[in-house]
Amino acid sequence: MIKVLLFADLQEAMNTNQLTLQLENLTVSELKEHLHKNEHLPMERVAFVAVNEEYATDNNVIKSGDVVALIPPVSGG
Repeated sequence: MIKVLLFADLQEAMNTNQLTLQLENLTVSELKEHLHKNEHLPMERVAFVAVNEEYATDNNVIKSGDVVALIPPVSGG
């Protein structure tokens, strides 16, 4: 089981701030594909992915118990 945290417009698009998925041992890329196809998450709004509070690449493996944060683009002023 993994927990996926959603922020800003991702949270609004999904009408929740987190998802709990019965998945494990998959890459960040595979998770993105799953979220887009099965959860209808707008992946074009994801700028960065963090696994257990560390930025991750598409090749990083997500294991059971991990917490994944999907971070949308941010701007400041």
